[in-house]
Amino acid sequence: MKKTMLNIPDYHPAFAGHFPDMPIVPGVVLLDEAMHAIADDIGHDGAWQIGSVKFLSPLGPGARVIIEHEAQASGAIRFDIREGERHIVSGSITPVTES
Repeated sequence: MKKTMLNIPDYHPAFAGHFPDMPIVPGVVLLDEAMHAIADDIGHDGAWQIGSVKFLSPLGPGARVIIEHEAQASGAIRFDIREGERHIVSGSITPVTES
């Protein structure tokens, strides 16, 4: 399983309009960060097919998380995002290859 550290700074622009009184990291930001981390690791610069994504716990400003991912025999890549022991997101994505 490969791991990437990620810090979502408290000044991230998504916080301005995403629950200003109690800001949380939008799910799309977490998914985008996971796809970028995985793409950088495997050298994929194309599109992705999302198999499944579950958002399990909210994440606040200034959070430091770990993105873990592992290739599956099917070609999909299973990933998890954790803040310490707390599970934030889990899912699977598949790199789309041009034929």
